[in-house]
Amino acid sequence: MPLRHPFISFRYFFVVIVALLLPSLGFSEEATTAIQMDLKHHFVGYLSLALTAIAYVIAMTEDVHEMKKSKPMIMASALIWFAICIYYTLHGQSKIAATAFETDLTAYVELMLFIVVSMTYLNTLTERGVFNGLRIYLLNRQYSYRQLFWVIGALAFFFSTFVSSLTVGLLMGAIVLAVGKNQPKFIALTCVSIVVGANAGGTMSPLGGISTLFVWQKKILHFTDFFALTVPCLINFIVPAAIMHFAVPKATPGSVLQETIVLKRGSKRIIFLFAVTLVMTVLANIWLEMQPVSGMIAGLGLLQFFVYYLTVSEKEGCEESQKGFDCYKCVAGVDWDTLLFFYGAILIVGALDFIGYLGLLAHYLFIEINVTLANVLIGLSSAFVDNGTLMFAVLSMHPDIPKGQWLLLTLTLGVGGSLLAIGSAPALHLLGLVKEGYSFTFHLRWMPAVLLGFFLSVGSLFLLNPGSF
Repeated sequence: MPLRHPFISFRYFFVVIVALLLPSLGFSEEATTAIQMDLKHHFVGYLSLALTAIAYVIAMTEDVHEMKKSKPMIMASALIWFAICIYYTLHGQSKIAATAFETDLTAYVELMLFIVVSMTYLNTLTERGVFNGLRIYLLNRQYSYRQLFWVIGALAFFFSTFVSSLTVGLLMGAIVLAVGKNQPKFIALTCVSIVVGANAGGTMSPLGGISTLFVWQKKILHFTDFFALTVPCLINFIVPAAIMHFAVPKATPGSVLQETIVLKRGSKRIIFLFAVTLVMTVLANIWLEMQPVSGMIAGLGLLQFFVYYLTVSEKEGCEESQKGFDCYKCVAGVDWDTLLFFYGAILIVGALDFIGYLGLLAHYLFIEINVTLANVLIGLSSAFVDNGTLMFAVLSMHPDIPKGQWLLLTLTLGVGGSLLAIGSAPALHLLGLVKEGYSFTFHLRWMPAVLLGFFLSVGSLFLLNPGSF
């Protein structure tokens, strides 16, 4: 029997794929004139759901198989959109699917550029020795462990109002390891406080959280609207911290040699440029109604010019701390795994919305059940699924809810990730950074205290804004 030619085998494989993507092998007039087709009960829809589930399971078990979480998300998003676009192309509607893909891609690009600039500034400040100086300052002050617990938690809360909570988790994690040597219980408790503080601080400002940034970019809430979340977020941080306070050791770290804080040339001026960048971002959005990313990109330009000035103004034979540096190395140091994870997540959510699954979910959540209950349940689910992904999914549903409910959703999604160690980026990175003391089970042990802070913060939002719901 003669061997079958490889091209013939490929042709049969292609026919099988087309047969799966098409309800029949023939083209009907109705199919070619439809604007958007219903794929919820089609092979493409079922394939999309299966790929989404597989990708998220692989991403959430990153610590087990040590595969970067971005890889399954990118692959799943590509396969889902290829399947959708092939189906629409075969029905003569390729432009419809391509436009939907482009819309989601634009939403991601705005998010990516915003975070890239923010992390570049943070990497630059790290290179200039600013955060190492903060570590030395805390060590030299000889605080007790309980004092350090509150100071580090408060710093996490404060920094996350204008810096990504992921970056804050990494910075504060490095500091707590330095000041808490040989005290695994102190380290573990402070890590829980860092997670709660970073998520709470990032919720009360659109500059520090992914979910809040999405709401701000979509102009659902204005910058000043987030001020209503200040007290609830403070309650969310303070309540569990106050409960954990009594479990923190009372002792003071042993005496250490006093270190001198040495900041590299230009460090203070870079802090000033970062502040100017954040102010430009807010004012450009409020006064000029430009997208927030416009101010951040302008700030990146300022940083690039200043780094150039540091380089060309070097004096021959000057000390290392007085020299300039390559700013693009700070750009390269951005957490690209997380950024690419969000690429996959946003494109997957966008695909599920385009297919129609999010519309069904929105009908159930915001029409069939109580809206307040729906927002609380969505917030609680962020203990398992990244809050940025969930917020983008809700925004894609286009629910018709009042501003007070958007504030509630922003609050619950932002702070709900603190309930479990797998619920937010700072907790996941602390799990990888801290090898002794802090663990998933340790965080779970303090979940009741975090949950109490969650519901008290929700209650305070209702009390302070009675007519907004």
